Amino acid sequence: MSPIHDVTTWEPLLRLMLQDNAEHLAAPGGYVTGTVGRGGWSVPVARPVFQPGRAALVSDMQAEFDAVEKVRNVLVEEGVDHVSFVMEAPAPGTVRVHFIDLGPSVESGVSQPVGALVLAEGAVPEPWRRLPDPSPDAAPAPTADPALLERTLRERLPDAIGATEEEISAAEARLGITLPEELKALYRVVRARWQDLGEDYGAATRMAKAVGCELLALDEVYVADNASRPAPWKYAAMDAVDTRPDAAVQGLVGSPGWIVFGDTGGGDRIAVDLTPGPGGHLGQVIVMSHEENIGAGLVADSLTDLVLDRHAADGRGAGTAAAKPVVAWVNRSSVPSVEAAAHPGLEALSIGVMEGEPVRLAPLFGLPRLRTLTAYPGTLADPLEIARLDGLEFLDLSPEDWRVLLDADAVPRGLLAAAIEVHGERNPLETVELANEILALRDRPLITRTVIETGVPSEGGG
Repeated sequence: MSPIHDVTTWEPLLRLMLQDNAEHLAAPGGYVTGTVGRGGWSVPVARPVFQPGRAALVSDMQAEFDAVEKVRNVLVEEGVDHVSFVMEAPAPGTVRVHFIDLGPSVESGVSQPVGALVLAEGAVPEPWRRLPDPSPDAAPAPTADPALLERTLRERLPDAIGATEEEISAAEARLGITLPEELKALYRVVRARWQDLGEDYGAATRMAKAVGCELLALDEVYVADNASRPAPWKYAAMDAVDTRPDAAVQGLVGSPGWIVFGDTGGGDRIAVDLTPGPGGHLGQVIVMSHEENIGAGLVADSLTDLVLDRHAADGRGAGTAAAKPVVAWVNRSSVPSVEAAAHPGLEALSIGVMEGEPVRLAPLFGLPRLRTLTAYPGTLADPLEIARLDGLEFLDLSPEDWRVLLDADAVPRGLLAAAIEVHGERNPLETVELANEILALRDRPLITRTVIETGVPSEGGG
C-alpha cells in the first residue's frame, strides 16, 4: 500500500476528526469529508474559540497543524498534489476511510471532490479550440516608433543591461515567432534579468516605472495561446468567444499572436498583440485579467504609447457582438424564462433557481450553436427532453436528472464533458458511483477508491 494510504500517516488526523465529529459520525449514514494538499487543506476539525482582543496563535491549533503536516510530508515525498477522503465510523472507536483517486478523466471539484468528467481524451471547451480571425489588413499604430521607444528607455535606464542580438534571436527561436520591432527595441535596452538588477527591489521598481509595467526577463517571455490559460470545464463551458465588428481586441481565450512580456504587479499579464480585432492595431498592448478565463483589454495602441504613458481610451476592448447574449442565465433575477433566452446564436444556457413550475426545454430544440446546458436540481420538467438537444458538448445536471438519462440510455452521444450538480448534504461516495457510470459509457478511466479501516484510540489511550 502507498504511504499515502498508510494508517500511521493518518492516525493523528483521524483521531482529531473522530474526536470532533463523534456525534455526527455515530448517526446512521454519518460521514465527514476533507482534502489535504501540499499547498493547503480542508479537514473537519474544530477550531478553538479565540479570546477577544487576542490574535490567533499557531499554538492554538498545534494539534491540527502537526497532524496535517504528517500527511503533507508524505504527499511531498510521493510527488502527489493532494488527496481527498471520506471518513465513516462503523463502530465506536473505529474509522473507515475512503481515499478517492480521481484519475486522468476527472477534474478536481471545488465544494466536493468530483469535478467535471472529461469524456473524450484531451477535450477542451469550444472557446479553447478557437483561433483568432485573420487580420491581414492590420497595421501598426501611427504612434509606434521603435527608435523613440529605445531612446526614451536609454535615458530613463542609463545603467540597464540590454539583450544582445543573439539573445533576441534565441528568444525568437524558442517562441517560434518573430518579435515585433518595438519589443526588440525594449529588450535591447533592458533584458530584465533579476541578477542584472543586483537583486535590488528599488532598481526593479524604477525599471517598472520606466517601462510602464513589471517587465518579464527576455527568457521568460511567452506566447499566451489557449493552453496557457487553462480553466475547469464547469466554468469554461459557460464562456464564449464574442467580438464586436469594431473591437480593438478579439475576445479570445488566447492567441498565437499574444506575446506576454509584462505584468501589472497584481497578476494580470501584459502582452503585445499581433492578432488584433477589426478596430485594433498590429502590436497594440493588451492586458489579460487573472480573474477571467477569456478576453483581454486594450492598454495602449503601441508599445511606444505604453512607455510614454499614452494609454488607449476606454471602451475599445472586445465588447459584445450579438444583439442577444450568446451565454444566458435563466433564473428568478436574470433572464425570466427559457423562451426569453432562446435564439439561434445561443451557445450556453444555465437554468438556476426559478419561481413556478419546472421548465420545458422545447424552445431550445434545433438551436444550431447550443453546446452547454446546466440545470439546478429540480428545475427540469422532463430531463429526457435533453436527448433532443443536438450538439451538446457539456451537460451539468443533478444526480436525479442524470439517473433519468442513464436509465433511459439517453445520455447525449456527443458530450465531451459532464458534471454532477450536487446541492445540500450528499455523501461524495454516491457521486463517485454515479460518475463512474457516466465515465463507463465512454470507456474512460474510472475513479478509484482505496479503503482502510482501523481502531483509533483516544488521545493518550493505548
